Amino acid sequence: MTGGRGAPGLLDRMVQDSLGWLDEAQPFFRLPANVTTDADPNLTLKPLGELAELMHVIASLHPHADIRESADGLLAFAWEETFDGELFAELIRGEPHATYPVEIYGVFARTGLRNPAVEELLSTTTRLRGWRVAREDHTRTLGVLNAERRIGHPPHADFDAVLQHTGLGRLPEPWALDRKAVYGLTHDVFHLTDWGRAPGRLPAELAGYLALWLPSWLENWLEEQLWDLAGELLAVTACLPEAPYDPVAWQRLAAAQAADGSVPETGAAPRPDEPAEAFTACYHSTLVTAFAGTLARIAPGPSPEGSGAAATALRTPCESEVIP
Repeated sequence: MTGGRGAPGLLDRMVQDSLGWLDEAQPFFRLPANVTTDADPNLTLKPLGELAELMHVIASLHPHADIRESADGLLAFAWEETFDGELFAELIRGEPHATYPVEIYGVFARTGLRNPAVEELLSTTTRLRGWRVAREDHTRTLGVLNAERRIGHPPHADFDAVLQHTGLGRLPEPWALDRKAVYGLTHDVFHLTDWGRAPGRLPAELAGYLALWLPSWLENWLEEQLWDLAGELLAVTACLPEAPYDPVAWQRLAAAQAADGSVPETGAAPRPDEPAEAFTACYHSTLVTAFAGTLARIAPGPSPEGSGAAATALRTPCESEVIP
């Protein structure tokens, strides 16, 4: 691995092509009429929330105005799908102890998009005893704590204490991690660094562990053609101090990207007859590719003074132009 921004032209093309496909895929992100009743949130709200989260990262951080504008348009689309947040009020009234409406609303609140009715409801529901029950999935708890912080409510638990019980916090034996465990580690990093916006929040011990083992994990999952997980690992790599850049890994991910900009979750690009199946097979890995490409694009190179970690405490655009 080498330090620095790597190949800006390659990264910009991958991000732009991914955004082009995502823009064309907007109809498949639309929420169904039964979203507040019997629809599966993992197939409806979750993709929309992921779109909003990662588009805001790109719209905030990417150095090129045209890419930021494309990402901002997709973020606006996602907010419109929630009826300017009114959807979350209905979901919270129906499931006051459920975390997913709060987590997804927190994504929009982080961008400055808020709804007064939701805020009023949350001031009550996040104080309920049932809300404060310990959750078995500590990585998920980090996400809930981030949502509380974004919305402006007191956290129901201590973030650092919860982090210690996550997969990353326990510094697990690197050879024993399966796919699920590695996904858990990547999301521990994303919650800790506010999805790459504040990589300086990554403690030195955890950063050192990741820097040591990420190359091996990345090589393994690239060999398995698990492009979605490889993209997440590349995003994590871009959050490390001095952000090492792996040109071979990026070239392999670029080779997996189809001409239309989509990136399959695994293997070769699918060509199912049903467009909805193609969307399901590609949407997350395509989002991740745009996200990881943006973080890699703005990542600092090695600092001869050793101040790379401090310089990444809070990211700003690479170029001097002001982001609206």
